[in-house]
Amino acid sequence: MYARSTTFHGKPDKIDEAIAFVKNEVGPMLDTIEGCHGLSMLVDRKTGECIATSSWASESAMGASDEQMRPIRDRGRDILGGSMQVDDWEIAVMHRTHHGQCCRVSWLQGDLDAMTETVRAEILPQLEQTPGFCSASLLVDPSTGLACATTTWEDHAAMEASRPAADDMRSRAATGAGGEIVEVHEFDLAYAHLHVPELV
Repeated sequence: MYARSTTFHGKPDKIDEAIAFVKNEVGPMLDTIEGCHGLSMLVDRKTGECIATSSWASESAMGASDEQMRPIRDRGRDILGGSMQVDDWEIAVMHRTHHGQCCRVSWLQGDLDAMTETVRAEILPQLEQTPGFCSASLLVDPSTGLACATTTWEDHAAMEASRPAADDMRSRAATGAGGEIVEVHEFDLAYAHLHVPELV
């Protein structure tokens, strides 16, 4: 399974318009493209940062969609009035118990095989015992050694309460991979229609 994320650095007052665009136009269009397994959208209403992530059955399906998706991405950038960055990933881990309201996204650099094993063997079992936990995913880019780990939570109170434990888990994942933590950001989950199967 593969994923493409588009990160928009836009204007906070344009967030609702961008969410409507995703719900009313982008999501339904992606449902018609062969090999697509849905879309999610994370938003930070304070900064205007948004991440739209589509999932794909194969690398070839994701690549074939690029020309069709380019004008859609450009439209999203125009709506939000900012810049955008597109990244392609392999989905290394996906585990979901139920949907939530908000997400914590961590970008880490290091040995991706070691990081994936740490997440599967150590991090997921601990997350499952954490109150308010809903789902976790790990996206990896072998060409750069960069990983994107996302955890979803029932509400902001649960996400906030999980921060100390999350800091420890994140540090263990980075240390075990001989790498480092690049960035951590928390978002609202504005649109959740990903249909990626369990990958653990």
